[in-house]
Amino acid sequence: MARRAAKVDSNQAEIMQALRKAGASVQPIHGVGMGCPDLLVGFRGYNLLMEIKDGDKVPSAQKLTSWQEKWHRVWGGQACVVTSAEDALAVLTANEKGPKLFQQPRPSNQTQL
Repeated sequence: MARRAAKVDSNQAEIMQALRKAGASVQPIHGVGMGCPDLLVGFRGYNLLMEIKDGDKVPSAQKLTSWQEKWHRVWGGQACVVTSAEDALAVLTANEKGPKLFQQPRPSNQTQL
């Protein structure tokens, strides 16, 4: 069965532009699928994965899909969800002294993606 094309959130280009203007490297990876976040962001020695949701949509339309929920639950690295360029930039400034914002407790029985 062929996989459908990944949807790109309407604010993705604006977020990417803001991140790049702040000095970050940005690689779109939304096409990977299986819940993988939309952007790989490199900034001051750290790599961050960002899932983009459109903050202008109603809250129910901003929810993670079941694939995205699973991916975030089992991922052992740094990942976040942002809804605007301001959110994305706040993540960068919060992480200047290390990836504290992304450290979340993980269940001891992690499953594989």
